[in-house]
Amino acid sequence: MLILVINSGSSSLKYQVRRMDPDSAGTAGEVPAAGIRSEVLADGSIEEIGEREVGDHGQALDAMVEQLEAGLGRVEFDAVGHRVVHGGTHFDCHQLIDDDVLRTIDELAALAPLHNPPNAEGIRAAGRKWPGLPQVAVFDTVFHRTLPEHAWRYALPAELQERHGLRRFGFHGSSFEYVTREAARLLGTPLEKFDAVIAHVGNGASATAISGGRSVDTSMGFTPLEGLVMGTRPGDLDPGLLLYLQQQGYGADRLQELLNRDSGLKGLAGSNDMRSIVKAAGEGDSRADMALAVASYRLAKYIGAYHVACGGADALVFTAGIGEHSAEFRRRTVDRLDMLGVRLDADANAAAEDPQEPCTISAAESVIPVLVVPTEEEQIIAEATAAVVTSR
Repeated sequence: MLILVINSGSSSLKYQVRRMDPDSAGTAGEVPAAGIRSEVLADGSIEEIGEREVGDHGQALDAMVEQLEAGLGRVEFDAVGHRVVHGGTHFDCHQLIDDDVLRTIDELAALAPLHNPPNAEGIRAAGRKWPGLPQVAVFDTVFHRTLPEHAWRYALPAELQERHGLRRFGFHGSSFEYVTREAARLLGTPLEKFDAVIAHVGNGASATAISGGRSVDTSMGFTPLEGLVMGTRPGDLDPGLLLYLQQQGYGADRLQELLNRDSGLKGLAGSNDMRSIVKAAGEGDSRADMALAVASYRLAKYIGAYHVACGGADALVFTAGIGEHSAEFRRRTVDRLDMLGVRLDADANAAAEDPQEPCTISAAESVIPVLVVPTEEEQIIAEATAAVVTSR
């Protein structure tokens, strides 16, 4: 099967094409083409890229197809798999997309305002481009449906939780599923016996406790705002702080903007680019240094807690943009875990600035290995898409 994988963001359309054997889940499909189209601008304006003007997801999709056909010739897909961030309580498995599924994705936009709207727009654009072609929604939240109730339930009135579907959902599911599988494989541990703490650290960031190859706790909650310090999101906050800001005149729209776009590393350091922050901290910028201190401290706290949650981790794993590429952020985080006996090999950590394969960066005396595993969310999305389409 030839699967087109699409990850639609507010200002980008990322894609990959994978040739999949539906009966060979867990093995990497051939990748004949991959790319990123970043010309869909958040304000709806049009930016000229070369000879092509791209102003919305539909035009970005046209440009993507032109790019593909220039390299591969005419392509005919068997299905399209879409990353969809929030599935709410409605979806505990990945779904063949119809009008009802798309309507529900739209309704969940309030819970993931940076993600679900562009996810839905990508689905609509693909539907217009290829009417009748099967499309599958692969939800970030599905991997975390294994959370035990004591981990997903909030300490709120039960009737209120049930009426509004209030619970911890967790996100970055495709990434965690892939990295769990690859880390277990690297260590030679059967997946069903693999316990670990995995840190997916990018512009969005979350940590997950893995027990027996399954998610048993995760730092993001009802929305992708909870947990770690992120690029523009604050992570954990005292709810009373938000009540106080409301009393000071901050309405819902203003709080939405503050929490989703103006906080996190950007709020602390004035930038959400980790490379710039590390460079500024090295040059004596106190705001940048504090941003690194706050973010690494928060992650180290979660790692310690999730060591308990998974019953004793077999490994600590870093992945995603910052987790894979920032040796300095990894160092600052793991240095805080010395009392747990977790230690880095400085040379191995420095060498893993752009890893192409999973690698070990821990010192020989570390009580557990510390790994860097490049994530491949597209592999999981392609596998899930093939499985849903062939099971129809």
